[in-house]
Amino acid sequence: MTEEQKRILERQLWAIADTLRGKMNADEFRDYILGFIFYKYLSEKMHIYANEILAEDGIDYLDINEESEDGKAYLEAVQHESVEQLGFFLKPSELFSQIAKRGNTPLEDGGSTFILGDLAKILDNIERSTMGTESEDDFDKLFEDLDLASTKLGRTEKQKNELIAKVLAHLDEIDFELADSESDVLGDAYEYLIGKFASGAGKKAGEFYTPQEVSTVLARLVTTGKKRLKTVYDPTCGSGSLLLRVAREVEEVGAFYGQELNRTTYNLARMNMILHDVHYRRFDLKQEDTLEHPQHSELRFEALVANPPFSAKWSARELFKGDDRFSQYGVLAPKTKADFAFVQHMIHHLDENGQMAVVLPHGVLFRGAAEGHIRKYLIEELNMLDAVIGLPPNLFYGTGIPTCILVVKKCRENPGDIIFIDASGSDNFEKTKNQNTLRPKDIDRIIDTYRQRKTEDKYSYVAELDEIKENEFNLNIPRYVDTFEPEPLVDLEAVAKDLELLESSMKATDQAIANFCKELGVVSPVGTSE
Repeated sequence: MTEEQKRILERQLWAIADTLRGKMNADEFRDYILGFIFYKYLSEKMHIYANEILAEDGIDYLDINEESEDGKAYLEAVQHESVEQLGFFLKPSELFSQIAKRGNTPLEDGGSTFILGDLAKILDNIERSTMGTESEDDFDKLFEDLDLASTKLGRTEKQKNELIAKVLAHLDEIDFELADSESDVLGDAYEYLIGKFASGAGKKAGEFYTPQEVSTVLARLVTTGKKRLKTVYDPTCGSGSLLLRVAREVEEVGAFYGQELNRTTYNLARMNMILHDVHYRRFDLKQEDTLEHPQHSELRFEALVANPPFSAKWSARELFKGDDRFSQYGVLAPKTKADFAFVQHMIHHLDENGQMAVVLPHGVLFRGAAEGHIRKYLIEELNMLDAVIGLPPNLFYGTGIPTCILVVKKCRENPGDIIFIDASGSDNFEKTKNQNTLRPKDIDRIIDTYRQRKTEDKYSYVAELDEIKENEFNLNIPRYVDTFEPEPLVDLEAVAKDLELLESSMKATDQAIANFCKELGVVSPVGTSE
């Protein structure tokens, strides 16, 4: 996809969003736009797959008569194959293009054909087609946030219908190029919109989206030295974009795993996986509180990435001291700061050849008490901490706090040291209107420094474990990477001369003012040299 094509697509998509803007907030119209894009994707996927099955008979899926005996036989055969292979089924009349066309067919009274009832039924039928099959969990209540009865779409049914028909018509004009296996237009569209909605959602954006450049850093860290991954896991997977970003850094990922607390965000993640052509058998996403109710307890993963909610609260119940995730440390993360609880959870799920990268607030590097104890155990007893990377401020939506990345590995190639990277300097990011961003060269510098494990003045430092021990396991980056810039020397003689010239100039100015006042016959506000 060229940059020009991308810009055209972005304009088309944002124009569609403008149709709903003003009627509801970004969170709400996001659910409609992304939901309809997903419906369009499923329809086009269904049409392409059905035509492959029907190719020998020379039949286009849309030409099947659903009421005839032959038509019903064809549909039954296609449904069996489709549910097995795609995970869902849609009749020809239920495809996006057909419902969009009906919704924009004018009537004699000047209105358009009413489609809301049919559309609601079709979305329900998609879910129903998966019941009792392997894909049931992946499609269950997937469209529940797409409320076609909402009064925000219009006061009357006619107004709601016209608005939805207009949105479908706009979307129907966009070619997502699904027949081209090399193209990922739809995936790019979805990612673009998620990012756009995140930028306008303030604090709530952190619930579902990690900025793309930060995702890239995390993905490249955990894929260092690897071309294929058996598994990748995100315990706070949001919209699933971070999991998919990992897949872009390797040739193949066997399976994707994730857990997400927010129901709407969980739906976004499942849609995102399917839209990126991840087969339903290759992902396992669960909706539940990761710390309180982990859903993949017995599994271990090769790559783990996460951007957990910063300093979130959790129960820290006494019974967790017997939980395998936390028991070996002897203490639990504080109730008011679950940051290290997420780290412990991820380490528990780390496979022997695994690597993890997690974004956290800077406080985890130096806070004491229980967190200090966990930090010490991670370094001294487990010896799994491989790198500490300081990120620029104001990278994330809704918060400007400084953050860092911890890289953890079970089998470290350099067990005697930890590399510290300070990428927070003003030369290492670009300042934009609303938030800072990492440029490709900034990302490359972080990754190259980590992989080459080199000390670079004012940027990185490879610290021996003994040095870290001497610092009482305090990981605050300035202790290891000296970014101090000395003030330039002051030439006192030159300063004195400048002051002398300035004083002379001021006396001349005062004299001129006094002379003007004398000519005007008024009292001078300044003294004179007379």
